[in-house]
Amino acid sequence: MKRILIYLLVMVFQFGFSQEVPKVLKTKFSKEALAQKLQDKDGKEISINQILKQHKGKVVILDFWAGWCRDCLKAFPKAKELEEKNPNVNFVFLSLERSKDGFLKSLEKHEMTDKENYWFSSGWKNDFNNYIDLNWIPRYIVVDQRADIAKYYAITPDDPEIQNTIDKLLK
Repeated sequence: MKRILIYLLVMVFQFGFSQEVPKVLKTKFSKEALAQKLQDKDGKEISINQILKQHKGKVVILDFWAGWCRDCLKAFPKAKELEEKNPNVNFVFLSLERSKDGFLKSLEKHEMTDKENYWFSSGWKNDFNNYIDLNWIPRYIVVDQRADIAKYYAITPDDPEIQNTIDKLLK
């Protein structure tokens, strides 16, 4: 009986907490989502809309991560490969660290200081993350040259649909 209980607990923890594919795959961001504020490493606030405007005319990969996230850390080598394979794509890293200090330490520890990084100082639950149905990280979104969503849901950087989407957009 004790073994069965342990087995059931292991199953709940292994399969009970995982990413769920959103029921609706969105193709545009809402006004509220675009207005969401983040902070850069210097503490300057910027909205999602401003970030996307900086990359207007470019394909952008939004990479959601955190230094405490084992799945994110395991994905880093594949994410780096994706970045190296696509020099004409802009990569924007959106951190879900629990504190500003944690964000800055993770940038250093994981050699991310030279990349475009922002931190959700508002925490996990905010207008942007709620709109995109963010329920787990890592998560990747491909944004097209018009700042529309081209690939809404990917959980690994080596998902072939990410590269297929990039290739179609850069034709």
